[in-house]
Amino acid sequence: MSNNELDNKHDENSHRVSSGHAGWIAVLGAGLVVALAGDGYLLVQSNQLRESVAQSQETSQTQMSKLSDATKSLLEQRLESVNDQVKDVKDAQGAASTAVKQARSEARRQGTELARRLDDQQQQVSSELTDLKSATDDTANKIHDVSTDVTGVKTDVTSVKADVASTQSELDKTGSDLKRVMGDMGVMSGLIATNGKDLQALRELGERNYYEFTLTRKDASKKIGDVVLTLKKSDPKRNRYTVDILADDKRVEKRDKTINEPVQLYMSNSSQPYEIVINEVGKDEVVGYLSTPKVKMARR
Repeated sequence: MSNNELDNKHDENSHRVSSGHAGWIAVLGAGLVVALAGDGYLLVQSNQLRESVAQSQETSQTQMSKLSDATKSLLEQRLESVNDQVKDVKDAQGAASTAVKQARSEARRQGTELARRLDDQQQQVSSELTDLKSATDDTANKIHDVSTDVTGVKTDVTSVKADVASTQSELDKTGSDLKRVMGDMGVMSGLIATNGKDLQALRELGERNYYEFTLTRKDASKKIGDVVLTLKKSDPKRNRYTVDILADDKRVEKRDKTINEPVQLYMSNSSQPYEIVINEVGKDEVVGYLSTPKVKMARR
Protein backbone atom coordinates (compact mmCIF):
# COMPACT_ATOMS: atom_id res chain seq x y z
CA MET A 1 0.00 0.00 0.00
CA SER A 2 1.20 3.41 -1.01
CA ASN A 3 2.00 6.16 1.46
CA ASN A 4 -0.89 8.23 0.14
CA GLU A 5 -3.29 5.53 0.77
CA LEU A 6 -1.86 5.04 4.21
CA ASP A 7 -2.14 8.75 4.92
CA ASN A 8 -5.63 8.87 3.61
CA LYS A 9 -6.53 5.87 5.66
CA HIS A 10 -4.88 7.45 8.72
CA ASP A 11 -6.71 10.68 8.16
CA GLU A 12 -9.91 8.79 7.72
CA ASN A 13 -9.36 6.93 11.04
CA SER A 14 -8.42 10.15 12.74
CA HIS A 15 -11.50 11.80 11.40
CA ARG A 16 -13.61 8.88 12.66
CA VAL A 17 -11.99 9.04 16.11
CA SER A 18 -12.47 12.79 16.27
CA SER A 19 -16.10 12.42 15.28
CA GLY A 20 -16.64 9.76 17.97
CA HIS A 21 -15.02 11.97 20.65
CA ALA A 22 -17.21 14.88 19.67
CA GLY A 23 -20.33 12.72 19.99
CA TRP A 24 -19.32 11.58 23.44
CA ILE A 25 -18.53 15.04 24.48
CA ALA A 26 -21.90 16.23 23.26
CA VAL A 27 -23.62 13.41 25.12
CA LEU A 28 -21.62 14.16 28.24
CA GLY A 29 -22.36 17.88 27.88
CA ALA A 30 -26.03 17.16 27.46
CA GLY A 31 -25.96 14.87 30.50
CA LEU A 32 -24.10 17.49 32.46
CA VAL A 33 -26.65 20.08 31.48
CA VAL A 34 -29.47 17.76 32.47
CA ALA A 35 -27.72 16.99 35.73
CA LEU A 36 -27.16 20.67 36.45
CA ALA A 37 -30.77 21.42 35.56
CA GLY A 38 -31.89 18.65 37.92
CA ASP A 39 -29.64 19.95 40.67
CA GLY A 40 -31.03 23.48 40.17
CA TYR A 41 -34.59 22.19 40.32
CA LEU A 42 -33.79 20.14 43.39
CA LEU A 43 -32.12 23.17 44.97
CA VAL A 44 -35.18 25.35 44.25
CA GLN A 45 -37.51 22.67 45.55
CA SER A 46 -35.32 22.26 48.62
CA ASN A 47 -35.39 26.02 49.31
CA GLN A 48 -39.14 26.11 48.82
CA LEU A 49 -39.50 23.12 51.14
CA ARG A 50 -37.30 24.79 53.74
CA GLU A 51 -39.34 27.99 53.52
CA SER A 52 -42.60 26.01 53.74
CA VAL A 53 -41.30 24.02 56.73
CA ALA A 54 -40.08 27.23 58.41
CA GLN A 55 -43.43 28.93 57.78
CA SER A 56 -45.28 25.86 59.06
CA GLN A 57 -43.05 25.80 62.12
CA GLU A 58 -43.64 29.53 62.71
CA THR A 59 -47.43 29.09 62.29
CA SER A 60 -47.37 26.04 64.55
CA GLN A 61 -45.29 27.95 67.12
CA THR A 62 -47.76 30.90 67.01
CA GLN A 63 -50.76 28.61 67.36
CA MET A 64 -49.05 26.68 70.14
CA SER A 65 -48.26 29.99 71.91
CA LYS A 66 -51.86 31.18 71.54
CA LEU A 67 -53.14 27.78 72.69
CA SER A 68 -50.76 27.90 75.63
CA ASP A 69 -51.90 31.42 76.57
CA ALA A 70 -55.58 30.47 76.25
CA THR A 71 -55.03 27.30 78.26
CA LYS A 72 -53.13 29.24 80.92
CA SER A 73 -55.85 31.91 81.11
CA LEU A 74 -58.58 29.27 81.33
CA LEU A 75 -56.67 27.42 84.02
CA GLU A 76 -56.16 30.65 85.96
CA GLN A 77 -59.89 31.44 85.71
CA ARG A 78 -60.82 27.93 86.83
CA LEU A 79 -58.31 28.13 89.66
CA GLU A 80 -59.69 31.54 90.74
CA SER A 81 -63.23 30.17 90.60
CA VAL A 82 -62.21 27.15 92.66
CA ASN A 83 -60.46 29.45 95.16
CA ASP A 84 -63.62 31.60 95.41
CA GLN A 85 -65.74 28.52 95.97
CA VAL A 86 -63.34 27.27 98.61
CA LYS A 87 -63.42 30.72 100.25
CA ASP A 88 -67.25 30.74 100.16
CA VAL A 89 -67.30 27.27 101.69
CA LYS A 90 -64.88 28.40 104.39
CA ASP A 91 -66.96 31.53 105.03
CA ALA A 92 -70.14 29.45 105.19
CA GLN A 93 -68.47 27.02 107.56
CA GLY A 94 -67.30 29.94 109.69
CA ALA A 95 -70.80 31.52 109.71
CA ALA A 96 -72.36 28.16 110.54
CA SER A 97 -69.85 27.63 113.31
CA THR A 98 -70.58 31.11 114.69
CA ALA A 99 -74.33 30.51 114.46
CA VAL A 100 -73.96 27.19 116.27
CA LYS A 101 -71.91 28.85 119.00
CA GLN A 102 -74.49 31.63 119.34
CA ALA A 103 -77.34 29.12 119.44
CA ARG A 104 -75.57 27.10 122.11
CA SER A 105 -74.87 30.25 124.12
CA GLU A 106 -78.51 31.40 123.77
CA ALA A 107 -79.75 27.94 124.74
CA ARG A 108 -77.55 27.96 127.84
CA ARG A 109 -78.72 31.48 128.72
CA GLN A 110 -82.38 30.58 128.25
CA GLY A 111 -81.89 27.38 130.24
CA THR A 112 -80.35 29.37 133.09
CA GLU A 113 -83.15 31.96 132.91
CA LEU A 114 -85.82 29.24 132.85
CA ALA A 115 -84.25 27.51 135.84
CA ARG A 116 -84.17 30.83 137.70
CA ARG A 117 -87.83 31.54 136.86
CA LEU A 118 -88.86 28.04 137.94
CA ASP A 119 -87.03 28.52 141.21
CA ASP A 120 -88.71 31.91 141.72
CA GLN A 121 -92.13 30.44 140.91
CA GLN A 122 -91.55 27.55 143.29
CA GLN A 123 -90.60 29.97 146.03
CA GLN A 124 -93.65 32.14 145.22
CA VAL A 125 -95.98 29.13 145.25
CA SER A 126 -94.48 28.00 148.52
CA SER A 127 -94.98 31.48 149.98
CA GLU A 128 -98.56 31.63 148.67
CA LEU A 129 -99.29 28.21 150.14
CA THR A 130 -97.96 29.40 153.50
CA ASP A 131 -100.08 32.57 153.27
CA LEU A 132 -103.12 30.50 152.23
CA LYS A 133 -102.64 28.17 155.18
CA SER A 134 -102.35 31.15 157.49
CA ALA A 135 -105.43 32.77 155.94
CA THR A 136 -107.32 29.49 156.25
CA ASP A 137 -106.41 29.28 159.92
CA ASP A 138 -107.50 32.90 160.42
CA THR A 139 -110.78 32.21 158.60
CA ALA A 140 -111.40 29.16 160.73
CA ASN A 141 -110.80 31.24 163.85
CA LYS A 142 -113.10 33.98 162.59
CA ILE A 143 -115.81 31.44 161.75
CA HIS A 144 -115.48 30.12 165.25
CA ASP A 145 -115.75 33.65 166.65
CA VAL A 146 -118.75 34.43 164.42
CA SER A 147 -120.50 31.23 165.41
CA THR A 148 -119.86 32.18 169.04
CA ASP A 149 -121.50 35.58 168.50
CA VAL A 150 -124.51 34.26 166.55
CA THR A 151 -126.73 34.33 169.60
CA GLY A 152 -125.84 37.95 170.33
CA VAL A 153 -126.39 38.90 166.67
CA LYS A 154 -129.83 37.32 166.69
CA THR A 155 -130.70 39.39 169.73
CA ASP A 156 -129.44 42.56 168.01
CA VAL A 157 -131.47 41.72 164.87
CA THR A 158 -134.61 41.42 166.95
CA SER A 159 -133.90 44.81 168.48
CA VAL A 160 -133.24 46.38 165.07
CA LYS A 161 -136.48 44.98 163.70
CA ALA A 162 -138.32 46.61 166.58
CA ASP A 163 -136.61 49.95 165.87
CA VAL A 164 -137.46 49.68 162.14
CA ALA A 165 -141.08 48.98 162.94
CA SER A 166 -141.17 52.00 165.23
CA THR A 167 -139.52 54.20 162.61
CA GLN A 168 -141.93 52.98 159.94
CA SER A 169 -144.83 53.77 162.20
CA GLU A 170 -143.58 57.29 162.75
CA LEU A 171 -142.96 57.67 159.02
CA ASP A 172 -146.48 56.52 158.22
CA LYS A 173 -147.83 59.03 160.74
CA THR A 174 -145.72 61.81 159.20
CA GLY A 175 -146.82 60.80 155.72
CA SER A 176 -150.42 61.09 156.73
CA ASP A 177 -149.73 64.71 157.72
CA LEU A 178 -148.23 65.48 154.28
CA LYS A 179 -150.45 67.15 151.71
CA ARG A 180 -151.30 66.63 148.09
CA VAL A 181 -151.97 69.89 146.28
CA MET A 182 -153.01 70.76 142.74
CA GLY A 183 -150.07 72.22 140.85
CA ASP A 184 -150.10 75.46 138.86
CA MET A 185 -150.41 73.45 135.63
CA GLY A 186 -153.59 71.74 136.83
CA VAL A 187 -151.81 68.46 137.62
CA MET A 188 -152.17 66.86 141.05
CA SER A 189 -148.73 66.94 142.60
CA GLY A 190 -147.13 64.34 144.78
CA LEU A 191 -146.83 64.84 148.49
CA ILE A 192 -145.39 68.25 149.34
CA ALA A 193 -143.39 69.33 152.37
CA THR A 194 -144.03 72.56 154.22
CA ASN A 195 -141.05 72.33 156.57
CA GLY A 196 -137.76 70.55 157.10
CA LYS A 197 -139.32 67.62 158.97
CA ASP A 198 -141.78 66.97 156.17
CA LEU A 199 -138.99 67.17 153.59
CA GLN A 200 -136.94 64.59 155.51
CA ALA A 201 -139.98 62.31 155.58
CA LEU A 202 -140.32 62.65 151.80
CA ARG A 203 -136.67 61.77 151.33
CA GLU A 204 -137.13 58.64 153.43
CA LEU A 205 -140.04 57.60 151.26
CA GLY A 206 -137.52 57.60 148.39
CA GLU A 207 -140.01 58.28 145.60
CA ARG A 208 -138.38 61.46 144.22
CA ASN A 209 -135.19 63.53 144.38
CA TYR A 210 -135.24 66.69 146.52
CA TYR A 211 -132.88 69.71 146.25
CA GLU A 212 -133.17 72.40 148.92
CA PHE A 213 -132.16 75.96 148.04
CA THR A 214 -132.23 79.60 149.13
CA LEU A 215 -132.61 82.03 146.22
CA THR A 216 -131.96 85.78 146.52
CA ARG A 217 -132.28 88.66 144.12
CA LYS A 218 -128.54 89.23 144.50
CA ASP A 219 -128.04 85.96 142.67
CA ALA A 220 -128.03 86.67 138.97
CA SER A 221 -129.13 83.06 138.53
CA LYS A 222 -128.70 79.81 140.43
CA LYS A 223 -128.55 76.28 139.13
CA ILE A 224 -130.68 73.84 141.14
CA GLY A 225 -130.47 70.26 139.86
CA ASP A 226 -130.72 70.60 136.08
CA VAL A 227 -132.73 73.86 136.02
CA VAL A 228 -131.59 77.48 136.50
CA LEU A 229 -133.66 79.80 138.71
CA THR A 230 -133.69 83.61 138.91
CA LEU A 231 -135.72 85.47 141.56
CA LYS A 232 -137.51 88.38 139.96
CA LYS A 233 -139.72 89.57 142.83
CA SER A 234 -140.70 88.64 146.40
CA ASP A 235 -143.63 89.97 148.52
CA PRO A 236 -143.35 88.83 152.17
CA LYS A 237 -146.62 90.47 153.18
CA ARG A 238 -148.67 88.54 150.66
CA ASN A 239 -146.36 85.50 150.61
CA ARG A 240 -146.00 85.77 146.86
CA TYR A 241 -143.04 85.69 144.51
CA THR A 242 -142.12 85.70 140.84
CA VAL A 243 -139.35 83.46 139.50
CA ASP A 244 -137.73 82.96 136.10
CA ILE A 245 -136.94 79.33 135.15
CA LEU A 246 -134.47 78.16 132.46
CA ALA A 247 -134.85 74.49 131.53
CA ASP A 248 -134.31 72.52 128.30
CA ASP A 249 -132.90 75.72 126.77
CA LYS A 250 -136.31 77.31 127.28
CA ARG A 251 -137.06 80.21 129.60
CA VAL A 252 -140.44 80.60 131.36
CA GLU A 253 -141.61 83.07 134.00
CA LYS A 254 -143.79 81.92 136.88
CA ARG A 255 -145.57 85.05 138.14
CA ASP A 256 -147.20 85.76 141.53
CA LYS A 257 -146.90 82.25 142.97
CA THR A 258 -147.79 81.57 146.63
CA ILE A 259 -145.95 79.59 149.29
CA ASN A 260 -146.40 75.81 149.31
CA GLU A 261 -147.85 75.96 145.80
CA PRO A 262 -146.29 73.35 143.48
CA VAL A 263 -144.85 75.23 140.52
CA GLN A 264 -144.74 72.60 137.80
CA LEU A 265 -142.77 72.27 134.54
CA TYR A 266 -142.18 69.42 132.17
CA MET A 267 -138.74 68.38 130.87
CA SER A 268 -138.09 66.56 127.60
CA ASN A 269 -136.46 63.65 129.44
CA SER A 270 -139.33 62.98 131.88
CA SER A 271 -143.01 62.17 131.62
CA GLN A 272 -143.56 63.37 135.23
CA PRO A 273 -143.39 67.06 136.08
CA TYR A 274 -140.63 68.81 137.99
CA GLU A 275 -142.03 70.74 140.97
CA ILE A 276 -140.69 73.84 142.74
CA VAL A 277 -142.17 74.46 146.19
CA ILE A 278 -141.36 77.67 148.09
CA ASN A 279 -141.93 77.34 151.85
CA GLU A 280 -140.74 80.82 152.95
CA VAL A 281 -140.90 84.22 151.27
CA GLY A 282 -138.65 86.94 152.69
CA LYS A 283 -137.40 90.29 151.55
CA ASP A 284 -135.58 89.72 148.29
CA GLU A 285 -135.25 85.98 148.97
CA VAL A 286 -137.19 82.73 148.96
CA VAL A 287 -136.50 79.33 150.57
CA GLY A 288 -137.81 76.05 149.22
CA TYR A 289 -136.90 72.89 147.27
CA LEU A 290 -136.95 71.35 143.80
CA SER A 291 -138.55 67.92 143.41
CA THR A 292 -137.63 65.74 140.40
CA PRO A 293 -138.68 62.17 139.48
CA LYS A 294 -136.10 59.46 140.20
CA VAL A 295 -137.09 57.39 137.17
CA LYS A 296 -136.99 59.50 134.06
CA MET A 297 -138.74 58.55 130.86
CA ALA A 298 -138.96 60.78 127.83
CA ARG A 299 -142.40 62.14 127.03
CA ARG A 300 -144.05 60.83 123.89
